[in-house]
Amino acid sequence: MEAALDRIAAVNPVYNAIVSLQPAEDLMAAAKAADEELDAGRSRGWLHGMPFAVKDLSQVKGLPCTWGSLIYKDNIASQDDLHVARIRAAGAIFIGKTNTPEMGFGSHTTNRVFGPCRNAFDTSLSAGGSSGGAAVGLSLGLLPVADGSDMMGSLRNPAAFNGVYGFRPSFGRVPNPGAKDLYFSQLATSGPMGRTVGDMAALYRTMAGYDKGDPLALETDDRPDLASIDGRKLKVAWMADLNGHLATEQGVLETCGNALKVLEAMGAEVTEIAPDFDFDDLWFSWTTLRSFSAAFTLLPLDKDPDKRELLGPQAHWELENRARLTVDDLARATDIRSRWYQCLLGLFARFDYLVLPSAQVFPFGVDEKWPQTIAGRSMDTYHRWMEVVIPASISGLPVAALPAGLSEQGLPMGIQLIGAPRSDHATLEAAAAYEAAVLRSGLAGVQGKVPLAAPHT
Repeated sequence: MEAALDRIAAVNPVYNAIVSLQPAEDLMAAAKAADEELDAGRSRGWLHGMPFAVKDLSQVKGLPCTWGSLIYKDNIASQDDLHVARIRAAGAIFIGKTNTPEMGFGSHTTNRVFGPCRNAFDTSLSAGGSSGGAAVGLSLGLLPVADGSDMMGSLRNPAAFNGVYGFRPSFGRVPNPGAKDLYFSQLATSGPMGRTVGDMAALYRTMAGYDKGDPLALETDDRPDLASIDGRKLKVAWMADLNGHLATEQGVLETCGNALKVLEAMGAEVTEIAPDFDFDDLWFSWTTLRSFSAAFTLLPLDKDPDKRELLGPQAHWELENRARLTVDDLARATDIRSRWYQCLLGLFARFDYLVLPSAQVFPFGVDEKWPQTIAGRSMDTYHRWMEVVIPASISGLPVAALPAGLSEQGLPMGIQLIGAPRSDHATLEAAAAYEAAVLRSGLAGVQGKVPLAAPHT
């Protein structure tokens, strides 16, 4: 605990990854109590006594939970969210929260409560988001492991931007009892992040597991260890920019090529494919279902003029889009989503894993709202630049976010390794094999160097 607090004091003022840090004397007292439990022969689990900061979209009893919003800047949580309670039961000591954008909207961690979180490799750049504080905290050695959450790449994008690992589980693996909508909103999930796949998998096993409070919750695969898949001939589909549909910054696909070489070094057969699907339709389905789901949280705030005034532009975009929706729009969106799932089943009949970039751009300026253009193409919404993540999100598939290394300009990027339906454990095994292959290969720049040196302003 002392080492963690020293590291945070030295680094965090520049990067702003951890917010609502609790008093040092309280945390040291909690650490002493944890030591005394061990002395008495009692351990609460693998996280016993470890410092842990929870993403500021989740509640930790007794700690602030602002959701990055001025509306909740003075809110103190009265309970733990389920995955937080499971982390607490495993012995973690909660030291504070990790920075996030307002209510998680947008893959750029900045808000009017705490300000921006800065990229671990370059403080002038975005940390990504919405799990930006978690990713930077891991990359800079402020945290051993971290929880994230992911609707539209909120866990995968910051992992790529900061050279760490993330895992978006199958929808339902990490239950969300008490949500305002327990049936229709099936786009977002919490998940683990780590500097290694093993760390990430350990946190996944803690966070996941059936809970009757969530009617869509899944049972968890109880296999405790990650088996080696070396020697198995994996078939991997590289979907690149979806046959030109995605606007992609120069160098992104080339940097992802590092990761493809690693997959091939594992013995995987990598084939570039262009799925036969109308991705404009998929974008319509996504934005329709996303705004519909966001409205469960946003509409009550929108009805209060004082609270409406405090909402940011991303929230207002979702509300305006929601106001235009009709029942026919929802019917069309669900039809498209169902057809995409059928298309995916056809792909998984041929391939073990699908691969896409984790983002369409490299980390951009920390003071930018969001990328306005990519490769000369205008981004018509605040989140169009993250369209690359929706093929997995909308289908609820397990996805491992893996570092792909650095561009020629030294900017980090990553890939999404997308598993078949409910193949969470197998996807983590493939991620672990990838990590091992990176270490064996000696390929320069594949796994970004974790910047543990003193920060530079």
